[in-house]
Amino acid sequence: MTQLWPAPVASGAVRATVTVPGSKSITNRALVLAALADGPSVLRRPLRSRDTELMAAALRALGCAITTGSDGSWQVIPGPLGGPAEVDCGLAGTVMRFVPPVAALGKGRVSFDGDPRARERPLGAVLDALRGLGADITGNALPFEVRGTSGLPGGEVTIDASASSQFVSGLLLSGARFERGITVRHSGKPVPSQPHIAMTVAMLRDAGVQVDDGQPDTWRVEPGSIRPLDLDVEPDLSNATPFLAAAAVTGGTVTIPGWPRQTTQAGDTIRDILTEMGAQVRLDEVGLTVTGPDRLLPVDLDLHEVGELTPTVAALAALADGRSQLRGIAHLRGHETDRLAALERELNRLGAAVSQTEDGLLIEPGELTGGVWHSYADHRMATAGAILGLRVPGVQVEDIATTSKTLPDFPAMWNGMLAEVR
Repeated sequence: MTQLWPAPVASGAVRATVTVPGSKSITNRALVLAALADGPSVLRRPLRSRDTELMAAALRALGCAITTGSDGSWQVIPGPLGGPAEVDCGLAGTVMRFVPPVAALGKGRVSFDGDPRARERPLGAVLDALRGLGADITGNALPFEVRGTSGLPGGEVTIDASASSQFVSGLLLSGARFERGITVRHSGKPVPSQPHIAMTVAMLRDAGVQVDDGQPDTWRVEPGSIRPLDLDVEPDLSNATPFLAAAAVTGGTVTIPGWPRQTTQAGDTIRDILTEMGAQVRLDEVGLTVTGPDRLLPVDLDLHEVGELTPTVAALAALADGRSQLRGIAHLRGHETDRLAALERELNRLGAAVSQTEDGLLIEPGELTGGVWHSYADHRMATAGAILGLRVPGVQVEDIATTSKTLPDFPAMWNGMLAEVR
């Protein structure tokens, strides 16, 4: 078994200000756009984590120059795309779904592989769509190979994106560089995590790309140039949620500086969720401040648009005063791990009564006790274990290092937050 991390128990109410690094979703989209832009780009305060370093390494392998400035920014200079090259996707959905369209624009062979669990994650919709747009691809899941011929005709394609909004975003990000642009139509059950597509569209427009998303489940990107980026990356709001949850479960107060007043990040929804669970939430010029209630209220939530928040919300629900239901998240069975099965198994192991529904979880709190909390190489499962450990003595999180996927040093940040407990 991987080394166990004893989750620290809060001896009182947490009082802390926690500065969160940049958004992974914004950073990786910006890297792709910068690699395809007409000139050099600057990304200030990007997230430096496993997922973003894998994205940078993938784009470097394809011919893009990405260097670090004296202020920690990423300087991105596009270059001729091509292979031979090898791309390590790790467990990053953005790398395995955003980079193949970029590789198809280059010349030569580019092979893709990743972690063992990554080979189980759905990819067929993107790869089949690229074939329909003129790409030469061998394989339907990791490992696979793209053989570029210095361009892609593009055009119209219909896909089933009900497993992941990244299928749509990955095609749109490169679409302006296709000869005829791209029109993506979704056919199937509702696309999850729609805010992530809205983020993609907004970033494309900010880079001067014409995008038409006026029809439901249809996105049109016109062919044309991509303007270089000069971007300040927002804090990662989803990565901030475990720290805000710490305030909620201890009756304390946590402030996240720099929380944007307007954003396309799905993590912003945590404000409404914590309010519904009884917390006080304030957004002002300082940032977002959450003060926890005397007791957490149970909730009935549809998390279809914000599935990434499910492990945090499930941990809160297990400590709430009553039964909660989380709905609209069947697609989480195809994430870093099967998150529904993992949450059911681990929460029940600690003493809750959790069962799966067709599209979510029923969570009945119980007398929780300590034990090993398995992360399944899933960063959000690991942070959920840390939240529970604040109130439940003896929780030991297996493979806390997996949090480096999106947070460079989560344990140090967590312990720093707990340094001021009253």
